[in-house]
Amino acid sequence: MAPLTTWLLTALVGLANGLASTDTITWGGDNSRAGYQTNHNMDPSVVGSSQFGQLFRTLLPGNYGGSPEQIFSQPLVYTPSGGDGTQYVYVATQQNNVYKLNAKTGAIIASRNLHIPFLTADLEGCVDVNPHVGITATGVIDPTTDTLYLTSKTYFDQTKTGVAQGRPNGRYYIHALDVNTLAERPNFPVNLEGTVARNNPIRSFNGGIHHQRPALLHVGQYVYAGFASHCVQYNFTGWIIGWDKTTGNIVERWATQGQGVPATTPGAGVWMSGGGLASDDAGSMFFATGNGYASQLSTIPVSGRSPPTAMEEAAVHMSIGSDGSLTVNDFFMPWEKQALDGADKDLGTSPLQILPSAFACGDVKRIGVVTGKSGKTYWINLDNMGGYRNGPNSLDAVIQVYQNDNSVYAGAGVYPLEGGYMYINVIGYPTNVFKFSCTAGVPAFTKVTTSPTANAGILGVSHGTVTSLNGQAGTGLVWTLDVQGSQLRIYDAVPKNGALNLIKSFSVPYSTKFGRAVFGNGIMYQGTTQGYLYAFGSPVNVPVNCTSSNDFGTVNVGNQSVAKTITCKALIGVTVTDIGLDEADDFVVTNAGTLPRTLTAGQSFNVSVAFKPTTVGLVSSDLLVNTTNAVAGYSQNTHVRLTGTGESSSPLLAVTPPTVTFQGIIAGSNGTLSETVIISNQGNTPLSITNVQSSTTSAQGPFTTWNHETAALTVGKFTLTNIPTTIAPNSAVTVNIAFDSSVAGSFGAYLTVNSNGGSKSFTIAGSAGAAPVALIEFQTPDGTGWVQYDANQNFTFGNVTENTSRNLKFRVTNNAPTGGVKLILTVSKPPFGIPGIVSAANTVDLAEGTQLAPGESATATMICSVPKSAWNVDTYVGSAPWTMNTNDPNFDKHFFTFVCNAVSEQAPPLLPGGQGKYRYLGCYKENNPGRQLAQQIYGQKADATTATCLAACAANNYVFCGTQYRNECWGGPKIPTLEVDESNCNYDCAGDLNQICGGNGVGTYAGGSFISLFADSLQFDGNTTTPTDPTDPTNPTNPTNPSNPVVNPGVGQYSSVGCYSEGTNSRALPNLVNLANPTIANCITACAARKYTYIGMEYGGECWCGNTLAAGAVPALAADCSMPCNGNSSEYCGGSNRLNMYQFNSSLPAPSGASTTAASTGTGTATGTSAAATTTAANSRIGDWLFQGCWTEGNGVRALPARTYANDTMTLQTCGGFCGGLKYFGVERL
Repeated sequence: MAPLTTWLLTALVGLANGLASTDTITWGGDNSRAGYQTNHNMDPSVVGSSQFGQLFRTLLPGNYGGSPEQIFSQPLVYTPSGGDGTQYVYVATQQNNVYKLNAKTGAIIASRNLHIPFLTADLEGCVDVNPHVGITATGVIDPTTDTLYLTSKTYFDQTKTGVAQGRPNGRYYIHALDVNTLAERPNFPVNLEGTVARNNPIRSFNGGIHHQRPALLHVGQYVYAGFASHCVQYNFTGWIIGWDKTTGNIVERWATQGQGVPATTPGAGVWMSGGGLASDDAGSMFFATGNGYASQLSTIPVSGRSPPTAMEEAAVHMSIGSDGSLTVNDFFMPWEKQALDGADKDLGTSPLQILPSAFACGDVKRIGVVTGKSGKTYWINLDNMGGYRNGPNSLDAVIQVYQNDNSVYAGAGVYPLEGGYMYINVIGYPTNVFKFSCTAGVPAFTKVTTSPTANAGILGVSHGTVTSLNGQAGTGLVWTLDVQGSQLRIYDAVPKNGALNLIKSFSVPYSTKFGRAVFGNGIMYQGTTQGYLYAFGSPVNVPVNCTSSNDFGTVNVGNQSVAKTITCKALIGVTVTDIGLDEADDFVVTNAGTLPRTLTAGQSFNVSVAFKPTTVGLVSSDLLVNTTNAVAGYSQNTHVRLTGTGESSSPLLAVTPPTVTFQGIIAGSNGTLSETVIISNQGNTPLSITNVQSSTTSAQGPFTTWNHETAALTVGKFTLTNIPTTIAPNSAVTVNIAFDSSVAGSFGAYLTVNSNGGSKSFTIAGSAGAAPVALIEFQTPDGTGWVQYDANQNFTFGNVTENTSRNLKFRVTNNAPTGGVKLILTVSKPPFGIPGIVSAANTVDLAEGTQLAPGESATATMICSVPKSAWNVDTYVGSAPWTMNTNDPNFDKHFFTFVCNAVSEQAPPLLPGGQGKYRYLGCYKENNPGRQLAQQIYGQKADATTATCLAACAANNYVFCGTQYRNECWGGPKIPTLEVDESNCNYDCAGDLNQICGGNGVGTYAGGSFISLFADSLQFDGNTTTPTDPTDPTNPTNPTNPSNPVVNPGVGQYSSVGCYSEGTNSRALPNLVNLANPTIANCITACAARKYTYIGMEYGGECWCGNTLAAGAVPALAADCSMPCNGNSSEYCGGSNRLNMYQFNSSLPAPSGASTTAASTGTGTATGTSAAATTTAANSRIGDWLFQGCWTEGNGVRALPARTYANDTMTLQTCGGFCGGLKYFGVERL
């Protein structure tokens, strides 16, 4: 009990120091995640009126890489302690920005950037969140310390903005921010990279491949976060990571793929479409996981108290220790777990929510609910979750399972009043509404109606949220955020006349998927993917204040109550023009007085109203007082809430829903297929059921009468059980209906229940058919035919020429026979918004949730767009992946690859294979400093093209050939020294504006001279070094191939000291050494043999030595030393009157072997600073890096602090690549 006591005390202190009654400091309002909220002053009479509308729309100013902010993390609303009582909204974005806004005005009060964001370009086509990944999960505010906790995804190197640094460089950080200033709390941020799983030490955390989607959970001293993957890619595992809220110490690092699961087995992510980890605030945590591939459980039932170590496709109950550690206490896995894994149908696409105590029934005290990608909703006894295959016939041992029409990626809406209702938002279908009932200690949830509007057919309609006004019955509102149509929809919580009533809707462009309505004081907040924060509420005050408590009590249906007097007082000067009712069915205005009536502020008047119910149960309506006034900030009308309860003194039969359907069922499939219907007595005396009449023909019969002579009633393919003979007053019984789907076909049943409280009819419809069959096709490159998917070959666009595009259709067909089951795309990740030449046209076509009837097809457009390029470019291949899965039982998860051959025109002379003999090398800088290609073949040629120039070069047998200034052609034997970006060659050719002939540069190169360069492939071996010296002189088998020259940092005991000028009246260095092959390495080798202190290279090939520098020899601009070495064009050898200078440094180790041995010319010679070095031969190298021996770390500091890279599969090559551009790298084993 110790930890529970601590948590409760912490919460009570928080109420004293902060946390206003209308704040929202965690996802869904509390740790149950049920989303039922009573504390935000959401009055249905105001929300449904014209007063309620958009208050503000604030644009968050973040703009990274030209993209606006995206708000996936739900806003939090909080009133800091010790302030003036002002309420604020805290918004975190995918660009890793955090904003603090005034909750009433939307004004931005403070903002802070935590890191650069991670780029989806590093996720190989996974664009669920695009183009940035930063703060995705909803944070949590601790009111006892005024601290906002968040997680943030970024990169190791914060200096490389706008650059995809690779997944190994991805990092996740935990932040703790002061809500007042947004400053970081002590001991934060915390880097999670390399965290090792407590329950499986061979697993370690890598921020690049993991994604933190679930909302954070704060329990007492600890905060917890759940992690999953990006599009189920890479070798991920689900994680629950917990930390001490004060010290930042990691207290839990639990992997869903636990002990005994190989490090190479991925799966079991915790993502829940952004839903939060749940807790009962009494020492337990609840959550759901996705598909995984350890598959420890097969067909043998497993008790929930004996959990496997791989918690895949599971609803999980964990106990929270006093030290913050977690222990699996109980679990549930669907009986078809292995099939769900194969179809990528996550159970955990919604959070595991804890229902309010109003849903308790008999011995079932705590009920949880979770709905998965399969569309099944599971109601679970949280104190006995069911384990695996412990139900009848080795099925699920849960309270109830319901198959929705399509996949679900949203937590349920929950309303515990008026008998209890739940709302499941289904992709592409209306929201399903369930009524709770408790019969003989058995809880049940019966679908009673749907919303009048279908949810969007693409991901993802929001998690459900329900509000009531201070917990009053009759004030429930259901809030739905969607991504298409009216993106904000508000319904009455209790269906009226068998339908869910829409009272208000708004358009919110670019509404974020998987959202949830967030509330403050009478205001609802919602974020978008375009960086806007919307606020909806009532901006005005009411002109008249009337009696607020107007409950008429209980009245028999058909009777009229005694009139009740409602007193109203004018708050300003007004004229009352009219008094009426918004719904006149159940209430009557008996006396409104004389109208119109003019009042001054403070004057009062009375209105008499009576209650005359037409139906049993709670009834509500609004008395409308309409006025005219001229005072700014006040509305023209006032709504006064009226409530009453209708009752029946006689028994009164009711049956709900009126229609029960079974659809989308594969004939002969395993599993129990059942629905329920509620038969209730709404009267005050017992109800007796006389009989039930049934027909399989029509609602008009012929009928067969059932008189309780058997335990069950079978009507065609349907069997009804638990039909009562009597029902107590104001009680209900849930009747179970099972469907026999062993035979394909469509079946119906028509039933009438007869009783002493009247007769009610309902119908049952069911259909079973052949399984869906997915046929996947892609158009032929010419667009005239179709190619069926073959696992051994990719879909192809064929050859697409530069500067052109080709659009082809990707088609999915349901090849099931007539009467078969609809094909559903349960997973669909189109390659939209990704880099490369191949992409989908949008994310709407063939989106997740798409359904196709037998014989029906749907298509999406795929595009290959090849950018403009020069002629004679080598063909390259672009590709893009499309991940897809369906409910076809024989269709596993597929990764379709679309490839496109990007080709260019080929100018003669041609080689036997049809390729040009001259190959395009790139755009090069001319006049650098002199002519790079010295021989002009022609100039001012009006019809100059690539072809005319290459033909002229071929006739003169030039190795290198270039077009320049639109109409000039140049040739020569040596390659120019500096290749630049293609954008600098921006001139069209005089003879063809679609071809490129040099340019004058852009940006820093603007106004320069640039040449489009080609090389004779029979005379040039492909190196960018001069053909006469294609290799590194110290390692002839290793070609050097950098794209641009660089300054050699040094060789052996000589280090670069920069670019120097010549002396004022003499040479900077007096001694010239002739070199046959001028390189930095050869110059240093020659001068070192003579033990000179200074060594310099000048004019690309002159080697100078000396022990002192002449007067006037001073450091010069690095750009002045821009001539490549004659013997190695990958490095600089001074310039005109400028030397690349090197100085002897005795603290560096001498190379072993003779001092005259040429050293490395690599750009990253690795040396050390410790006196304990052990050297090896000078030619021991990794790529361009020279091995310097074994060294110690520094004394209290890192020897090499610039960069850090940790990976379980570390090699010298990968570390060297990571440290490119630095002088040293080192590896060590921890």
